[in-house]
Amino acid sequence: MRNLLRTPFFRTLYVTLGLSLVYLISAVLSALILNYNITNFFKFAYVSIIANIIVVCSFVFITSLHKSAFRHASITELIKSSIISVATLVCNVIIDLIPVGSEQGVYTEHLGWCIVCFLFTFILSAIFVCAYRFLCLIRAYFSIDREKSKKTLIIGAGSAGTMILREIQTTNKLNIEAVGFIDDDPNKLNTYLLGVKVLGNTGNIEKIAESTGAALIIIAIPTANGQTIKRITENCINTKCEVKTLPGIYQLIDGQVSVSRLRNVDVNDLLGREPVQDSIAEVMDYIEDQVVLVTGGGGSIGSELCRQIAKHNPKQLIILDIYENNAYDIEQELKRTLPNLNLLTLIASVRDSVKMDNVFKTYRPDIVFHAAAHKHVPLMETSPNEAVKNNILGTYKVVKCADKYNVKKFVQISTDKAVNPTNIMGATKRVCEMIIQAYAKRSKTCFVAVRFGNVLGSNGSVIPLFKKQILEGGPVTVTHPDIIRYFMTIPEAVSLVLQAGAHANGGEIFVLDMGEQVKIYDLAVNLIKLSGLEPHKDIEIKITGLRPGEKLYEERLMAEEGLTKTANDKISIGKPIDFDENKLFATLDKLYDEAYSESEQMKELVKELVPTYKIDKR
Repeated sequence: MRNLLRTPFFRTLYVTLGLSLVYLISAVLSALILNYNITNFFKFAYVSIIANIIVVCSFVFITSLHKSAFRHASITELIKSSIISVATLVCNVIIDLIPVGSEQGVYTEHLGWCIVCFLFTFILSAIFVCAYRFLCLIRAYFSIDREKSKKTLIIGAGSAGTMILREIQTTNKLNIEAVGFIDDDPNKLNTYLLGVKVLGNTGNIEKIAESTGAALIIIAIPTANGQTIKRITENCINTKCEVKTLPGIYQLIDGQVSVSRLRNVDVNDLLGREPVQDSIAEVMDYIEDQVVLVTGGGGSIGSELCRQIAKHNPKQLIILDIYENNAYDIEQELKRTLPNLNLLTLIASVRDSVKMDNVFKTYRPDIVFHAAAHKHVPLMETSPNEAVKNNILGTYKVVKCADKYNVKKFVQISTDKAVNPTNIMGATKRVCEMIIQAYAKRSKTCFVAVRFGNVLGSNGSVIPLFKKQILEGGPVTVTHPDIIRYFMTIPEAVSLVLQAGAHANGGEIFVLDMGEQVKIYDLAVNLIKLSGLEPHKDIEIKITGLRPGEKLYEERLMAEEGLTKTANDKISIGKPIDFDENKLFATLDKLYDEAYSESEQMKELVKELVPTYKIDKR
């Protein structure tokens, strides 16, 4: 029954009948105040009452007042109710001047009644539209258990913060009590917003949290840049408060700012990465109306490639992956979110030459994003033949098919671990770059590679591991206290990959701006603190030692390479390194034989192609 009353029909009925009753009450009260005889009043006023009830109902629809959520009634609803009140006044004045029957201007003497009726209508309609919100505020106020309520600070005394506070004040389900705002605008200091005081600026977060006894901090600044969020988050870390934030500016634009939209602050916010702005025109120019194949389309990078490509109107999107569960998940997601997308999912291995040839021959992709690869460094150290089979030979087979069937663009997903590699995974990815550069010289297909660092939240990433270890009560394991890495978010990396493809002419190795390197130990400490726990007290941090093939830091470029800027300041081009292409292709044939005969010397064979590869002998 409760849900039925919230339907558009009953809301419309509630508003139209309610405001009609408001006008009727106003008319009668006006007559009583002016000492009219009620019986005589209804004889002359029935025309006015009927006409004005019609006016009221009409203006409810004209102003869309029936669609308003009275739980959150604001100045907008008051303005709409005022318009309806003015409309009734105009209607009464017009009727008062119209001759009725044989009497000329019979209502002229009742102009005073028109004015008094308008005043009552204005006041009562304002009360009517605000009554429900007032009742919600009263109910929420008295329903809060002051002893058990979660005292909350809101950072950002702006539009988003106001929306969050309004919801806190009008619901009785959250048991949250807003105890203050924090804002860096000095003009807002000590002012009140919906009855809640602005207590200070973000530099005093820890002090304010302690003095108010806050247990929750909400960062409600969706317009803030990455560096601002990073600074605020760092200030929140030592408060021992739970910290939540709004996802971004788009939440404010589409009116989705609410407590339910908040998310936990995490290490992404500590990186200070700026959101990548898609160059939609660039991407659309080469993606729109094209058949796009994504190998490894079910993986963390591949699936995000599929999401972003799907938004740029491809003629067909083909997801290819050997792991059916991953492929199924992204397929179902895209079917839900983009039901009109021409989508095809294929379960296949890039190692299978016959299958790859059949896929390219049948579907004739225009663009290929090759994300299929084994990427886990320690696992590949103990299975080097598998790294060669999948990464090198799989890439080689897909590249040959792309060349054979005249693919327009082929984008190879590479890694910073290909630079002076100390592990077989990085070395195999460097060979893949060499294959791309070699084919770019002899093929009509535009072959390029895009190199970037670690991505937060990807399969095998350290962050999901840390979160799991924290949930289990620790310890959190870090291989070395000084180990540092470049990090990017998955959407950021993929967006730049797509834009790099727009700049491709063939043979380039695009290098993405990965910001500053981050100490893994610091990430572990901050992640524990953001979980409301204390490092070394609640959660132990254990140093386990570098794993096979792991080095303390990653490099973006080899010493021989130079950087050339592109139109996008986050994308650069590495200068190609000369190598013996004949030796490359001759060695690839040898690698095939040795890999499938399970050679014990695979790392040494790969080093013949990648002289900068330093084999880890551990």
